[in-house]
Amino acid sequence: MNALTKTQSIPHYQPTAGECELFETAQINGLPLLLKGPTGCGKTRFVEHMAARTDRPLYTVACHDDLSAADLIGRYLLRGGETEWVDGPLTRAVREGAICYLDEVIEARKDVTVVLHPLTDNRRTLMIDRTGEELVAPPEFMLVASYNPGYQNVLKRLKPSTRQRFLSITFDFPNPQTEIAVVVQESGLDANRTAPLVRLGGCIRQLSGMDLEEGVSTRLLIYAATLMQGGMGVTQAIEAAIIEPLSDDADVQDALRDLVTTVFG
Repeated sequence: MNALTKTQSIPHYQPTAGECELFETAQINGLPLLLKGPTGCGKTRFVEHMAARTDRPLYTVACHDDLSAADLIGRYLLRGGETEWVDGPLTRAVREGAICYLDEVIEARKDVTVVLHPLTDNRRTLMIDRTGEELVAPPEFMLVASYNPGYQNVLKRLKPSTRQRFLSITFDFPNPQTEIAVVVQESGLDANRTAPLVRLGGCIRQLSGMDLEEGVSTRLLIYAATLMQGGMGVTQAIEAAIIEPLSDDADVQDALRDLVTTVFG
């Protein structure tokens, strides 16, 4: 792969506070990294950007309530009448010296953290009980995880014993100028039409006393801008990409529509 092709294939990401340099330093030193921040603020795009920028394979796992350690490590499957061991994404990443990204790791079952602990200290090992293997992660392997602190509760909370095994970066929504640049880059909508969208996003994030778990994400602003760039009217685009995804409550939706009228006039 030549330099030009590699550059073109790198997903766009706008750095804000030295996070790219921290990622590279962590990668060089074999240190795990934890990304904290609200939904849609760019955590996954950041990892994709850094994997391409450092030319490393990337395995991304979207964690959920039913995700178990076996889903990450692997299991025996019946193929053609024979039982065959199939590596899971974490095992493949360790074998290949790739980046393994566990998105919203807090959603996974508790047995997952037990598997991760030996990979996040000086051992850097992965034990595969079913096969008797103990894999030592090569220097190129990197473990990255993310979660949204705003969604933590008593039943789902990342334990201090796990958090303290990672370097951490806190992500947030970018400042207006940066967010305009990101939305323009991703949607193709011109900056003059993008600016009110970003202003609307900022206003929604500052709302209090409304039944919104989170403010509008940069991702949703990009969706709205993409619809507008494709010829859809502002009102319809915002309805489909922002108002409907944010809430099912009719009163909340009406309040958001009033806010749209105030911002766009």
